[in-house]
Amino acid sequence: MNEHPAGGAPGDDRIRVLIADDHPMLREGVIAVLETQSDMVVVGEAATGDEAIAGWERLRPDITLMDLQMPGNGVVAIETIRRSHPEARIIVLTTFTGDAQALHALRAGAAGYLLKSSLRRDLLDAIRGVHAGRRHLQAEVAERIAIHAIDESLNAREITVLQLIANGNSNKHIARELNLSEDTIKSNIKSIFAKLYVNDRTHAVTVAAKRGIIDL
Repeated sequence: MNEHPAGGAPGDDRIRVLIADDHPMLREGVIAVLETQSDMVVVGEAATGDEAIAGWERLRPDITLMDLQMPGNGVVAIETIRRSHPEARIIVLTTFTGDAQALHALRAGAAGYLLKSSLRRDLLDAIRGVHAGRRHLQAEVAERIAIHAIDESLNAREITVLQLIANGNSNKHIARELNLSEDTIKSNIKSIFAKLYVNDRTHAVTVAAKRGIIDL
């Protein structure tokens, strides 16, 4: 956890930003952009979810930029911070456009969802908008959420079965792993196919990974 003391002076009304991402080059790039803005200042950097939680408690930033795929899990960090501090304003930084991943983050309490590929274009507007009390959701992510809004969601067991399929396990192995019958696993897989609108295991894994339902 690296602290930047420049934004802590009394009377400093700049937007105080904490950056939580495990890639130093991304953090450096964001810092370089924010340093050019007279109304923003970086007050700290974190490389893990635990560091982000501790950093928020210590620094109380106005805005936190939170990566999802870092050690300690960004969604868990969002949930933890927001549970104790519902006023915390957090913007997700991610490479994932999937609707399931976005909904998970938003339900955890994120106020913004920003793709890393668009940081150069949208970062400053996202920070200012969320700081002003608005939400920021990019159009392509919002469109994916809307497309699947009325779809029936996979339940917890189906997600577990699908993750085990993605990891290369047979129905027999999955049944043994979950202490269920093979017929039950086959029924789960049939339900998965129907909910994802697919006809085979490979396509199911591909669609679920793209939507952020499972990890590859």
